[in-house]
Amino acid sequence: MSPRSNAGQIALALGALLIAMVSYQCGASLAKHLFPQVGAQGATAYRLGLSALFLLLWRRPWRRTDRRGDWRVLWGYGLSMGAMNLVFYMALRTIPLGIAVALEFVGPLALAMFSSRRWIDFVWIALVIAGLALLLPLRGHVQTLDPTGVAYALAAGVGWALYIVLGTRTGAAYGADAVTLGTSIGALLAIPFGIAHAGSALLSPALLPYALGVALLSSALPYSLEMVSMTRLPARTFSTLLSLEPAVAALAGVTLLGERLSALQWLAIAAIIVASTGTALSVRRPVSAEPLSPSAELAREVR
Repeated sequence: MSPRSNAGQIALALGALLIAMVSYQCGASLAKHLFPQVGAQGATAYRLGLSALFLLLWRRPWRRTDRRGDWRVLWGYGLSMGAMNLVFYMALRTIPLGIAVALEFVGPLALAMFSSRRWIDFVWIALVIAGLALLLPLRGHVQTLDPTGVAYALAAGVGWALYIVLGTRTGAAYGADAVTLGTSIGALLAIPFGIAHAGSALLSPALLPYALGVALLSSALPYSLEMVSMTRLPARTFSTLLSLEPAVAALAGVTLLGERLSALQWLAIAAIIVASTGTALSVRRPVSAEPLSPSAELAREVR
């Protein structure tokens, strides 16, 4: 791969990831408005169920029956996606969006730390940790955070880390169909919880426009864009770049949900953005005698 094409692939991956982050948080803000009617469980069912329907009609993966990928990895990817979405929305019931995403980011951050090798990587990770410490209300306000919501957000972090590791492998094996298949599996997990909690309220025509918006903005679009990014960046780089997510979430909470941030929390957002920018500028691909395709290169990275 030539340096110019390599730079183009990295730019495409970074742009796709940034758009995915903004879309994801706008969808999460919209989903929170559905909680009074169908609960977090119902919003998750809407999100994954309708997203799976969109993607199945668009991609029609059943036409490609010759795939021989690892079904265990695919199901792990899909189930981690479903569980991550469900517990994250459960966290949003009681804690602010920006705080929930900051706690959830512990998963990708741990993945980035465990797979880092260069000293500059640890500089960016340390800056992310400092930013997260400022973003979280840990200075005499711990009692304002609901412990159950915190536990759900941390559980979502575990699911997020699994989503990254298994998603890179699934993308290498199943290509563009990975998101469609994974979202469909995630929907199989989420829909029963939604039906059990909300019942016939899920069929309300008045909620359909909101449900469609959540499905498109929170899953169908961002997961497709994230797969573009995951198959072009090392898992470590992808995980560290996700440090922008708490900042994007905090901004979405302020503009769309009326949540407030302190001056220190705005400073945290700046630190996280600097760390993400530094990570993007220090991306380095492994050198080999035979250049690998982006998918194969990433698959090797996470093994």
